[in-house]
Amino acid sequence: MTEQGSKGIFLSIDWVTIMLYVILIMWGWFSVCGACYDFNNPDLFAWETNSGKQIVWGGTSLVLATVLMLIEKRFYDTAAYVIYGSMILLLAVTIVIAPDTKGSRSWLPMGPVKIQPAEFAKFAVALALGKLMDKYGFNIKNLKDIGTAIGLIVLPMLLIIGQKETGSALVYFAFFLMLYREGMTGSLLFTGFACIVYFVVGMKFSDDYITNMPVSIGEFTVLLLAMIFTIGLVWVYCHNTYAVKIMSYTCLGSTLLAMLFSIYVIPFDVCYVMLGACVLMILYIIGLAVYTRLYKYGLIAAFAIVSTSLFYLSSTIFDHLADHQRTRIEVLLGKKDDPRGAGYNVNQAKIAIGSGGLTGKGFLNGTQTKLRYVPEQHTDFIFCTVGEEEGFIGAAGVLIVYLLFIWRLIVVSERQTDTMGRVYGYCVLSIFLFHLFINVGMVLGLTPVIGIPLPFFSYGGSSLWGFTLLLFILLRMDAERNLKQK
Repeated sequence: MTEQGSKGIFLSIDWVTIMLYVILIMWGWFSVCGACYDFNNPDLFAWETNSGKQIVWGGTSLVLATVLMLIEKRFYDTAAYVIYGSMILLLAVTIVIAPDTKGSRSWLPMGPVKIQPAEFAKFAVALALGKLMDKYGFNIKNLKDIGTAIGLIVLPMLLIIGQKETGSALVYFAFFLMLYREGMTGSLLFTGFACIVYFVVGMKFSDDYITNMPVSIGEFTVLLLAMIFTIGLVWVYCHNTYAVKIMSYTCLGSTLLAMLFSIYVIPFDVCYVMLGACVLMILYIIGLAVYTRLYKYGLIAAFAIVSTSLFYLSSTIFDHLADHQRTRIEVLLGKKDDPRGAGYNVNQAKIAIGSGGLTGKGFLNGTQTKLRYVPEQHTDFIFCTVGEEEGFIGAAGVLIVYLLFIWRLIVVSERQTDTMGRVYGYCVLSIFLFHLFINVGMVLGLTPVIGIPLPFFSYGGSSLWGFTLLLFILLRMDAERNLKQK
C-alpha cells in the first residue's frame, strides 16, 4: 500500500467505534482485576495473574487490529472460502487432538497459552457468507442458495458440538438474524420462535393439570398454539379465508366441545381430540397444496407437523439429556430449586449483583468475588463483578456503552456500498448482540447458562482476539468504502 493510501485509510477509519472498543477493553480489564485479585499476590501487572495476562491479550489485540487495518478488502474477497475451509479443517482436527478440558475438547495448547478455534471460526463464517451472497445471481429466496448459506453456518456448528462445546455452537444461530436482514422470509424466524415457545411451555407445565380434568396444561397449550399458529399462517401467507374458517371450526370447535363434554359429562384427556383435529388439519392443508400447487401450503403443512409433534419429541429428547443438562433446564424453567447445585452459579451471581446496590462497593472491594463464591466469575460471569463493585450505575453504564457500540455497528453495516460488506457487517452485529444478550441474561437468570463470554470483558485471549478480528475486518471494509466515495 502506498503512503498516500495509508494516510487515506487513517483518515477514513470510524474512530467512534474504535474509541468504544478501547473503552470496553479497558473497562473489561478493571473488571478482570476485580474478579481475580489475590491479596497474597497484589501485583495486578504480574504475568502470573489473570489481570497481568489480560494486559498482554489486550496489547496483542491492539497490534492485531493495526495489522488488520493494513490488509485490503480484496484479500478477504479472494481468500474468503480458503479461510473458511482452513477453519473447518482446524475445527475437525481439534476434536481429535485437543486434550480434555472440563469435559470438552475445544482448546489447543500453543506453548504457554491455549486457543479455542471456535472463537476464530466466527469471522471465517461471516466472510464466507459475505462472499456467497455477493455472488452474481444469488437469491436468498431460492431454495438452493438459502440452503448453501445455511450449510455454511451449520457445518461449523456440528463440529463445535463434536468438541462438546454446545454453548459456543449455539452462537452461530446469530447468523440467521443477518439472513433475515437480507430478505429471508420471516416465517423461518417465526418457526424458530414458535419451537422455543412450544418447548418452554410444554416442559414447564408438563406435570401440571387443568383443575378437575385429566389434561396436561403443557400438552393442551402446545397443541392449541399449534392450531392457532397454523391457521394464522394460512391467513397471512395464503389469504384463503374459506380455509381459515374450515380449520377454525374443525380445530377450535372440536376442542371447545371436547372441553365441555369433559367438564359436564365424562372427564377425559381432551388432548386426544386435539391431536386428531391437528392431523385432520394437516391432511387438509396437504390437500390444498396438491390442489392449488402452491408451495406455501406445503411449508405450512410442514410447520404444522413439526408443531404437533414437537411436544412429544421434546419430552423424548429431554429424557436423553445428561443429568446436569436436565437439571439446568428445570432450574431455569422454575420446575426445580437447586441453589447448591445447577442453580448455584446464577444464584451467587444474583447475590453479587444485588449486593452492589446503587453505587457498588468500590474497586477490589467486592466480597462475593473476593471470596470466590461465583464460579467462572472472571470469564462467563464477569458481569456480576461489575454489578458488585460498581453497582447499578456501573452496570447500566456498561450496557449503555454496549448499546452505543451496537448502534455504531448498525450504522457501519448499513452504509456499506456492496453486498459483501453489508452481509459481513450484519454478521458481526449479530454475533455481538447474541453474546451480549445471552451472557447478561445468563448472569441475571433470564437465559440458560451456556458458557459464552461477554465481548471485551471476559478474561481470555481467544475471545478477545476473535472479537477483534470480527470488528476490525469490518472497519477496514468501511474505511475502503470511504476511500471509494472520495
